[in-house]
Amino acid sequence: MILTIRNMVCDRCKAAVRRVLEHHGLQVTHLDLGEATVEPAPDPGQLETLRAALRHAGFDLVDGQEASTIARIKAAIVTLVHHTDDHQRTKLSAHVSAALHREYSGLSALFSEVEGITIEQYFLLQRIERVKELIKYDEATLSEIAYRVGFSSVAHLSAQFKKLTGMTPTAFKAMGAGRTPLDRVG
Repeated sequence: MILTIRNMVCDRCKAAVRRVLEHHGLQVTHLDLGEATVEPAPDPGQLETLRAALRHAGFDLVDGQEASTIARIKAAIVTLVHHTDDHQRTKLSAHVSAALHREYSGLSALFSEVEGITIEQYFLLQRIERVKELIKYDEATLSEIAYRVGFSSVAHLSAQFKKLTGMTPTAFKAMGAGRTPLDRVG
């Protein structure tokens, strides 16, 4: 049985979800951001117990086809932005379509209707969070960060950063401001 799980944004999340699932007697046959395949299929009572345990750990089971699709779109974007360096060469629509095996136009319409923002806006918000993370690491110049996160230039990065955060990347760095948890972006 495939379970769609909200708020899985990193490898530590995957490990935490695996522990919860295995603690509840489920064998995890596949685990990826936002999704786990388990055996045996839990009965309705086990699902409610599992839902409570996952919520306690900061996650949640996603019910319904639309909610599952939204969670999978978000997981695909988080993977692209935070776990690969290909996004500057990968077209967002192609990546999302390939990850979900569905036409982008339908996914885009559903996402906008349910989330109140476009997939592109969510993608930009995730990229800004990645920029914040890289600024905090203080291991790369703004030019290197702009390239890694797929902005055309430092000026483009700075303009988008200021538009969304109200401050420049330099001011953010000087202020020592914090990042938004990935499951709260959007």
